[in-house]
Amino acid sequence: MTGRAGAGDAGPSNGRMIGRGLLRRCPVCGTGHQFRWWVRMNEVCHRCGLTFERIEGHWIGAIGINTIVSFGILLLSMVVSFVATLPDLPVVPLMVGHVALAVVIPTLFYPISRTLWTAIDIAMRPLEPHEVDWSVVLADRT
Repeated sequence: MTGRAGAGDAGPSNGRMIGRGLLRRCPVCGTGHQFRWWVRMNEVCHRCGLTFERIEGHWIGAIGINTIVSFGILLLSMVVSFVATLPDLPVVPLMVGHVALAVVIPTLFYPISRTLWTAIDIAMRPLEPHEVDWSVVLADRT
């Protein structure tokens, strides 16, 4: 997206922001280490000053992405395992495996969903001039 407030065309592209979000980095400046614990995210990027929760209720989108990805992986796993084991379905092992998958996937994907959602949010609602330190963002382009 072009024409970001405060930066002209100098802000990162949507593709770059999405890629950074998938790597658990700040979508604007690309700085890592945005999490203190696996699921505990910093409130602000320590490099560019982006506040990750841009509006109240911001993280509902991240929870939605996490739910969609988790259910998608679980559905794919169930279909593949059912087709692979037909006609004699080993019910208990499949159930145990899918319950474990239903717990592990959302937990592992949660941090990615938070930074990814921030990138998507910025793509939909461009940054305001006061939201980041543009000197840091512009310095990356030189």
